[in-house]
Amino acid sequence: MSFDACASIVERGDPERFRAAMAAPVAARRILFPLYAFNVEVARAPWVTEEPMIAEMRLQWWRDALDEIASGGPARRHEVVDELAGILDADGAKALNGLVAARRWDVYKDAFEDETHFDEYLDATSGHLMWTAARLLGHADESVVRDFAYGVGVANLFRAIPDLEERSRKPLVDGSQDAVLALARKALDRLEAARDARLQVSTEAGAALYSGYLGRPVLRQVLADPDKVVRGALGLPPLRERVRFTNVALRGWWR
Repeated sequence: MSFDACASIVERGDPERFRAAMAAPVAARRILFPLYAFNVEVARAPWVTEEPMIAEMRLQWWRDALDEIASGGPARRHEVVDELAGILDADGAKALNGLVAARRWDVYKDAFEDETHFDEYLDATSGHLMWTAARLLGHADESVVRDFAYGVGVANLFRAIPDLEERSRKPLVDGSQDAVLALARKALDRLEAARDARLQVSTEAGAALYSGYLGRPVLRQVLADPDKVVRGALGLPPLRERVRFTNVALRGWWR
């Protein structure tokens, strides 16, 4: 029942990752759904209240649960924690703890300190999640997975910018057109580097990268027309998105 609950959380809260998990082998879903459900719960924790202290408490709850899993002792009962405890090792719990810690930025309205802070946030959120999934599924080179995750993370952030700005957040270090283009180029370069090194990611681990199927087309859209970011016009029409996803699921995450 906990596994089914995880799948339901992802289906409601993150349809793209739900689609990606369903395209993975059945055995891989036992890992992907708990991780993606955890990500849904943590990502929305800073947004369910206007009180920073309550949001901090919600995030700390998840950090404490991961500490319990990492210690090897009994973990608190929760439909997502129950499943995480069955798949995570100490390294995985530590990585996800870093993801939760990074989400504290979402609680407040402060800007990123600099480009290094921005990159650390992307690596801790998009990177830790994708790397943990890939590592638990099979052999993969960490730098390749993290390069791909960075590109996907930037693409997802670009898509979220209108909503973040409406919530008075400052999602970019520099929101000028030149800076947006430079960030999109950097992200696409890292994504392409991962594609070029695809043989360093096993087929089994590659299922963790299916969720990034919109990363490449979105970054290309930004480079072609950066104004699409502020207009909230990034993404593909439904039919093209389905075709894109089918191509990735059938031929590989690097397509």
